[in-house]
Amino acid sequence: MPPIHNVLNGATFVLAAHEITQLPYDAGAEVAFAGRSNAGKSSALNALTGHNGLARTSKTPGRTQQMVVFDLPPLKGEEGTAPLVARLIDLPGYGYAKVPEAMRMHWRGEIDAYLKMRRSLRGVVLIVDIRHPLKDFDRMMLGFCADTELPCHVLLTKADKISRGQASAALEALRKQMRTDGVPGTAQVFSSSAKTGVDEARARIIELLKTPRAHEL
Repeated sequence: MPPIHNVLNGATFVLAAHEITQLPYDAGAEVAFAGRSNAGKSSALNALTGHNGLARTSKTPGRTQQMVVFDLPPLKGEEGTAPLVARLIDLPGYGYAKVPEAMRMHWRGEIDAYLKMRRSLRGVVLIVDIRHPLKDFDRMMLGFCADTELPCHVLLTKADKISRGQASAALEALRKQMRTDGVPGTAQVFSSSAKTGVDEARARIIELLKTPRAHEL
């Protein structure tokens, strides 16, 4: 795939919200990033936007404890239509054992409310470590996307840590499971450090942002 113009390169930090009521006005289009705390979500965001420091990375997983909002440059629409206001939302890393139970319960509720109620949400990018089987959170997210017809794009991260053959087998197994479970989505191999699949992922995210969901038509 040839390199594409990286609209995501214009991502700028707006705010970090503790509750969905603190998010920007619910209009335009946004794509949310979700994943377990050690799956490489921050590194993926940094690679996709071309900003090494945009999303915090840490040797200690689970640093993202708020919904972090990044504005994108307006996306050009069809001829004669206004540019589309667009955002990326980095959801709190899920599953880090040292987060207090009260915090885990809070974020479970907030993420659930966000996914169900946010009208401008057009898709989810789910970050999964390619070296491990799907975890409960991953399965829950894929199941939610299937139930609500929310488009999902899975990044199988850290692909540089395994062989090309292993990566291809893991990708095919995931795609087969998504088809079986009726998940409306796509999946790809990805590596932040080796820049594997970065252009493909950028193109898919922009496609998600530009594609209205049924309730918007």
